[in-house]
Amino acid sequence: MPTETDADVRAGPAAAAPLRSVAELPGPRGWPLIGNLLQFDLPRLHQQFEAWAEHHGPTYRLRLGRREVLVISDAQTIAGALRDRPDTWRRMRPIEAVIRETGGHGVFSAEGDDWRRQRRLVMGAFDPGHLKRFYPSLLRVTERLMASWRQAARRGEPIDLQASLMRYTVDVTAGLAFGADVNTLEAPHPLQQHLDKLFPMLFRRINLPFAYWRYLRLPIDREHDRHLAHVHEAVRGFIRAARQRLQDDPSRRERPSDLLEAMLAAQDVDGSALTEEELAGNVLTVLLAGEDTTANTLSWAIWLLHEHPDDWQALVAEVDAALGDALLPPSFDAARGLASIEASVSEAMRLKPVAPLLFMEANRETALAGFRLPPGAVVFCLMRRAALDARLAEDVADFRPGRWHDGAQRATQKASMPFGAGPRLCPGRYLALLEMKMVLAMLARNFELQYVGTASGAPPQERMAFTMFPVGLQMRLTERRMH
Repeated sequence: MPTETDADVRAGPAAAAPLRSVAELPGPRGWPLIGNLLQFDLPRLHQQFEAWAEHHGPTYRLRLGRREVLVISDAQTIAGALRDRPDTWRRMRPIEAVIRETGGHGVFSAEGDDWRRQRRLVMGAFDPGHLKRFYPSLLRVTERLMASWRQAARRGEPIDLQASLMRYTVDVTAGLAFGADVNTLEAPHPLQQHLDKLFPMLFRRINLPFAYWRYLRLPIDREHDRHLAHVHEAVRGFIRAARQRLQDDPSRRERPSDLLEAMLAAQDVDGSALTEEELAGNVLTVLLAGEDTTANTLSWAIWLLHEHPDDWQALVAEVDAALGDALLPPSFDAARGLASIEASVSEAMRLKPVAPLLFMEANRETALAGFRLPPGAVVFCLMRRAALDARLAEDVADFRPGRWHDGAQRATQKASMPFGAGPRLCPGRYLALLEMKMVLAMLARNFELQYVGTASGAPPQERMAFTMFPVGLQMRLTERRMH
């Protein structure tokens, strides 16, 4: 018999009622045998699921073939399920399989005890102490971004906002995780170019109803293989360089300077710590996770601040007061203390989360939101719709950074889970926030926002390609006159 979980208790009165079957729920009409699969509009999948929630209610049913899928958009229920990971819930198996095929079996795709073992090694590289030691390198990369934007401002040229920020995040991630200065900001680098091609294909494969590429390689799959081979060669190069650094300077084993050195040092102490496959997988995982997530969030944040000039001016005033004569936060502690920037970023992630959907699968028989779920049951979580639940606040859909300083808005704050929740909270969240604070502080201190938007002037469209990003955002800057 199914047992009532903590998530059911948190879900409210429905949990006390007899458990129901997902098949009883309303949902979009599908086709025989294939269900709703052919109805999915992948580039706007999140908006499609949100629209179905408006029509059928916050909890509804989808069918993947003959499998019934529970779709939920209640923040408390979602948070409860996330707290029950990894024992009760896991990432959907097809997602894990696609990521494994890329050679990216790392902490992102690992489950159970395998995940616990890998997470211990990865977490150390992202703790505040290590980030503080890395700060001079982060400052150097941010100075390069500032120089690039200053050059565009002097020439009166538009900046491809997302592309520029993705180069920045690749440079930061490669430096912190692998001790490599790839410097894509000053010159094109093959690594970043190949990474850009991987995201759309990964998202496509994850959402296809049949893994045809395991039996038939189309031209698009052969192109994917070529890009992946180049990325793997770069990963092997990072590993070789880190091994050489440890060999040349054995003291690094006691005080590793980057994530890769830490993983190799642990491997040398205990050969079972990470296999070679897991080592390479975590390198690739950090590259994939560290590039577009932060860049896309920054793109949305800059656009939203441009659309709300009062909030932008408040942020500029805070940065001016905090930095004095400096052009960038001079220290790690100075960057961490910028409260208005953190509030603006938190608000951007609430309204425009890069992961508006989360797909989970039950490890065992359980119950959620009053529904009986067998082992292998699939649940889709509408993360953005949960954060924008109209019951939370009258202005829940508005961009208002001040809500993050308002204790009365605690429920609205908790409903936003851009880094997840529970044991599998994103290990890179401190780095992501630090990068975003650095970029926004640099932008506010040195430039005026002349224009941020699309070439047509229409609001940027949302698109999904592994993460949710704005289409066609351009930025025009002028240099600030310092008094």
